[in-house]
Amino acid sequence: MIGVAILGSTGSIGLSTLDVLARHPERFRVVALTANSNAEKLAEQCRRYRPTYAAMADPAAARVLQSLLAGMPGAPEVLSGVAGLEQVAALPEAQYVMAAIVGAAGLPPSLAAARAGKRVLLANKEALVMAGALFMDAVAASGAELLPIDSEHNAIFQCLPTGFHSGLAQVGVERILLTASGGPFRDWPTERLATVTPEQACAHPVWSMGRKISVDSATLMNKGLEVIEACWLFGTGPERITVVVHPQSTVHSLVQYKDGSVLAELGNPDMRTPIAHALAWPERFDSGVAPLDLVALGQLDFQAPDTGRFPCLRLAFEAAHAGGSAPLVLNASNEVAVAAFLEGRVGFPGIARVVEETLAFYAEQSVAGQDLAGLIELDQRARANAQQIIAKRVD
Repeated sequence: MIGVAILGSTGSIGLSTLDVLARHPERFRVVALTANSNAEKLAEQCRRYRPTYAAMADPAAARVLQSLLAGMPGAPEVLSGVAGLEQVAALPEAQYVMAAIVGAAGLPPSLAAARAGKRVLLANKEALVMAGALFMDAVAASGAELLPIDSEHNAIFQCLPTGFHSGLAQVGVERILLTASGGPFRDWPTERLATVTPEQACAHPVWSMGRKISVDSATLMNKGLEVIEACWLFGTGPERITVVVHPQSTVHSLVQYKDGSVLAELGNPDMRTPIAHALAWPERFDSGVAPLDLVALGQLDFQAPDTGRFPCLRLAFEAAHAGGSAPLVLNASNEVAVAAFLEGRVGFPGIARVVEETLAFYAEQSVAGQDLAGLIELDQRARANAQQIIAKRVD
């Protein structure tokens, strides 16, 4: 049986992964589960799936988990902190690792999985945004398999030929078309965006996601981060990537070829499809997702994104072109700004302003040759700078 470790098992991707795994008990065994601080939910999962290990990023929550599992027959070994997450990611008995921790916190354990030569099912885009060169070098050195879980990147992967690692031009690819739902405010006038509340921003019209990624989708920053991730995954520059707003979220992304062909991957908006694809690859098996009914769907709409109303997408493209520290600073300042927005300290338009000011401050920095510790140190400095900018703002 194939052992699977799930980094971030209590989040939406983690829950969907457990659902798919439960459909194939003859093929997979849950070896380890991790969470940030939700000890009660992780304890419930441990009782159901019987992992050998459970890890909490928060040491205090790990102590709570330990007490919740006291007396459980065959209770998992409880680990804690970043070291515990990294240990779980590199377990010899876990051949596959679902990397689904949200944000920069997911980088160290995701990198540990890559260094250990695992099949890494990457749902943590920040790992590549922050440390693309370091991460891809680790994959190459260890022989790890890197399979994308974001629905858009998984769609692109499915539409590319097996030899795409030799270069997109070598296999006839002209352009990658990355689709975006446009978020809940795609039709709002600019002046109305100043009134957006956290509750409105977290109410995605199609996908069920966590609060941070829902806000990123509303600002189009999530799509910008996906542009940077796509550059690393598919060995290309941002000039070969076009973002297309597609409100139905049925066409998950497309690949345009030199001969005029455009290949697309379509499906119902359910993350179990890309998860099942990556778990079974190169085979296919049941994901639990209903087949797409094109007749019921009726039509597919596409439009260009408005980077005037949603400047986060523009900033992400600029960071992708700039390279160096820009993508890391983009991500760090965005995480800080989104948290401030959710806490009511920054208005919705202020998210992009904080990111832009922080990027300007670090414009000349470089991350060439930096190790993980150096990248984390720069990430922390960028966050502190973003907090200072927020403290001086009135939005």
